[in-house]
Amino acid sequence: MDQKNPVPALTQDEVRVDAWAEVREPLELQLAPLGRRALEELAPHPGESVLDIGCGGGETSLDLARAVAPDGTVVGIDLSAAVLAFAQRAAKGCERVRFVQADAQMFPFEPASFDAAFSRFGVMFFADPTAAFINIRRSLRPNGRLAFVCWRALEENLLDILPLRAASAHLPPQPAHDPDAPGPFAFANPDRVRGILERAGFGEIEITARDQQVGSGDLDTMLAVCSRVDLSARFFGKIPNCGPRRYRQCDPRLRHTMDLMGSG
Repeated sequence: MDQKNPVPALTQDEVRVDAWAEVREPLELQLAPLGRRALEELAPHPGESVLDIGCGGGETSLDLARAVAPDGTVVGIDLSAAVLAFAQRAAKGCERVRFVQADAQMFPFEPASFDAAFSRFGVMFFADPTAAFINIRRSLRPNGRLAFVCWRALEENLLDILPLRAASAHLPPQPAHDPDAPGPFAFANPDRVRGILERAGFGEIEITARDQQVGSGDLDTMLAVCSRVDLSARFFGKIPNCGPRRYRQCDPRLRHTMDLMGSG
C-alpha cells in the first residue's frame, strides 16, 4: 500500500513572498527611484562598510556594494528567510555582500562596525522603534551616517489611497487603526520620527518630504502590483472568503483609477 506524505503548508512569510515574487520586477521599477534619493543623501564612499536594514530581495544591498567598491562591504539584514533566498541568488559571486536573517531591533551587531546605515522602506515595522534605532546607532562608528526613505501618510500616497478608495465599496467596515503601530505608514509623522531618532542618540537630523511620480509599467502591470503587495491587497487578505470573485468585482473601478493615475 502506497503511503502519501502531505505537502507542508506554506508559512505566512512564504505566502507573502510568493505574492511579492510575482511582481518583483515591476515593483522594483516603482520603488527604485525613491530609494536612490536616500542613497544620494547617504553618499557612501569606496571602502566603507554599510548596513542595509530591511534589505528585501537584495537590490539595495547591491546598489550599496557598487557605491563602496572596490573594497567596501555591505551587510543586508531582513526578518524574512524566504525573501533573503532571493537576495542570496541576486548577490551570488559578490563576496563583499552578506545577508543576515534577523530583527535589526535586537540583533547583536558588533559595536562601531559600520560607517553608515541605509534603508528603503524597511524601518517602519519595528515593535519598538526607539530600541531599534539605539541598536542601529551602536553599530555605527563615530560620525556614522544614517539615511532611509519611508512613506508619508496614506492620504498623500496616491498609489495606495486611490486603489483603496476604488475598492472600498466591496470592503467591509475596517477597524480603527493606530497610526503609530508598526506598518507602512508608521513613520508618516515627521515629529514622531525626529523624536525617535533623538531618543536613540542621533543628531543633525534632516527630514525632507519628497514628491515623485512613480509607476510599475503599463496599466495591467500596475493593477497586478496593486492586487498583490500594495495596501489594497493587504486589506483584501483580511476579508473572510475574499477570493478571485470578490476581487473581480472591484477590478473595473480599480482599473479606471489606475488608468487615471497613469495618464496624470
